[in-house]
Amino acid sequence: MTDRTLGWGLLGTARINRALIPAIRAASRSRLVGVASRDAGRSAAYAAEWGIDTAYPSYDALLADPEIHVVYIPLPNHLHVEWTLRAIEAGKHVLCEKPLALTPDDVDRVDAAARARGVVVAEAFMYRHHPLTARVVELVRGGEIGTLRAVRGTFSFPLTRPGDVRLVPEWGGGATWDVGCYPVSYARLLAGAEPLAVTAQFRRGPTGIDLGLAGTLIFPDGMLAAVDCAFDAHFRTYIEAAGSDGVLWVDTPFKPGARSVVHLLKGDETRTIEVASGPHLYLGEVEDIERAVLDGAPPGMSLADSRGNAAALCALLEAAKTGRKVEIQ
Repeated sequence: MTDRTLGWGLLGTARINRALIPAIRAASRSRLVGVASRDAGRSAAYAAEWGIDTAYPSYDALLADPEIHVVYIPLPNHLHVEWTLRAIEAGKHVLCEKPLALTPDDVDRVDAAARARGVVVAEAFMYRHHPLTARVVELVRGGEIGTLRAVRGTFSFPLTRPGDVRLVPEWGGGATWDVGCYPVSYARLLAGAEPLAVTAQFRRGPTGIDLGLAGTLIFPDGMLAAVDCAFDAHFRTYIEAAGSDGVLWVDTPFKPGARSVVHLLKGDETRTIEVASGPHLYLGEVEDIERAVLDGAPPGMSLADSRGNAAALCALLEAAKTGRKVEIQ
């Protein structure tokens, strides 16, 4: 590291990069060093398009460069664990797109490897680092709606692109892993606990992936969460938290705008609470990595948290397949 600045490398040329690149460049203690692809020509073209200094002909070449301190992994879901482990072995810190892993056991493998090498690994749930989320958590945990009784969350959009990697079951495809992970993560965050058991039903698509899933999470204090997600429904995102004394809801919980609103209903009165943010939506997760690596702060998205989400998602899919309530160990 030079002058306590982190050099970042992009392990792949996925579409999501276009959201992270401006955030890395806006962060005060980060710089974008290079991008890698499995095809040397593709990485060179991508570097030229985005004004990135170095184009690596392979992922391994990027991992071998000592100028790279943090690796961002936006690869298809089934490759996340493999390349996270390879990056850890190379001594790199990692920000990996969600889902970090498709089983809780694989999160444990990543955790053990990261501890052994002394590196930071975090799952890229951007919304967890946004001021809107912080405000919602503050309202709920501050008792603004009384005792939390229920959470309802949804995320759906029509996936119409043939051959999309999210339609391939062997690659960790399906609506639950891609968008269902968000309301499940949010419900766990507001509950401040892990669910004990889940129930679920799903709708399968032609390739065998879950096109849609609706489930219930049962928490230790009796709090319930209802979540649903889909690849074949109109775009919608929503979080509602119902308490003994009031209700709050957010229309854009997972990808907030520059100015977002929390609606709060108590008795007959509804008020809106505006939450502003900066121009770079993903800046918070980049700065979180900076604090974790350079200042020794715990990541805002811990691997224990990632394990809990993976366990809940696996349980929901099992419940949908079997038609039975599934307890989470």
